[in-house]
Amino acid sequence: MQILKKLLLLFIVVIAALSVQAQQAKKKKERKGQFYFSWGYNKEWYTHSNVRVKQSSLDNDYTFKGISGHDHPGWDEGLFHIALSIPQYNYRLGYIFNKKRGLGWEINFDHTKFIFAEQDARLVGKLQGRQVDTTISFREGNGFYYYLNNGANFLLFNLTKRWNFYESANRNVRVDAFGKAGIGPVIPHVQNKLFGQENAQGFQFGGWNMGVEGAVRATFFKSVYLEYAQKLDYARYSNLKVYEGTAKQAFGTYEWILSLGVTFGMGKRE
Repeated sequence: MQILKKLLLLFIVVIAALSVQAQQAKKKKERKGQFYFSWGYNKEWYTHSNVRVKQSSLDNDYTFKGISGHDHPGWDEGLFHIALSIPQYNYRLGYIFNKKRGLGWEINFDHTKFIFAEQDARLVGKLQGRQVDTTISFREGNGFYYYLNNGANFLLFNLTKRWNFYESANRNVRVDAFGKAGIGPVIPHVQNKLFGQENAQGFQFGGWNMGVEGAVRATFFKSVYLEYAQKLDYARYSNLKVYEGTAKQAFGTYEWILSLGVTFGMGKRE
């Protein structure tokens, strides 16, 4: 009888030890970090801004004061009938390196578009050597347009923080909030015509921007997620190419973003 009790006790100890080992092994299956990538589309609203133009050879140094601008979403014109990269799109490439604290980094790119709206614009400064303070009918039919229409293009290198709000018992549904903040260059595509004179349009590094973003992410089956974000950005553009000169401009942006992404574990197991 004593032998049976000892065998039973030994069996219980072995089972308990195996259970602990199984739990430890399950924990080790978890990766230390988490990689994610997303693609989506955006909508913007811009603050009023000044556009200063310098053309030394034409003896021009003037500013369009307090102009209004708008975006050109593109995705509202038949998204599935055009290339995916033509509308205002965005992508995110990120890595959460500390899952317990929710800390990570992210490469954050927004293909935004800025268009100088047709308007009666105030022009102040030197025009052909003369000081002026006048109003210009800024319309393509009058020889004027100013587009960052192939992109105002914000590139940010962000630090990120994740907070978990909900996770189902089977872990197939998870809802998180993200905070993001960063700084980086702007890469605009510059296309304009001023007083009937067009620039040589193209992409260029044109200054810098900084932004903050708040997002809600719903992840399904640990792999696929849908993310909605709102973002504030401030961008300063300089040395933008115009005919025989350059322009500079700064504006703030309020942005809505909806993205579809994938995520998976990376790094050492723990």
